[in-house]
Amino acid sequence: MEGSVNNRNRRRYPRIVINLPLVYQEKDGSRLRGGIVVNAGEGGFCIESTRDIPVGTELNITVLFPKGFRLDDLEVVAKIVWKKPYRKGDWQGNQYWGGYQYGLEFIQILAEDRWKLNSLL
Repeated sequence: MEGSVNNRNRRRYPRIVINLPLVYQEKDGSRLRGGIVVNAGEGGFCIESTRDIPVGTELNITVLFPKGFRLDDLEVVAKIVWKKPYRKGDWQGNQYWGGYQYGLEFIQILAEDRWKLNSLL
């Protein structure tokens, strides 16, 4: 119990649970890949992806979100600060998705995109 309280206090920014699609590209210009943002805060995201990406990699990220009857997006540059293997399954325990969760720290975000992020939070 005590460890979980300490982990929460370690964060600079509170997190909210969200479920938004994203596309990302490594800074080296590799091809676009997809993933899901599972939680977000003012300082970064936790995302899920099937790709194995090294800690320290910088990513160009576009997050899609609904705005009225259309989709809008926000763009950030973020650095992977941690990763862990991740599996999802159904209520019977069958695994049907495998990949990684990544902790991302923002290293660049435009004022307009910061405003969009804050409106989601």
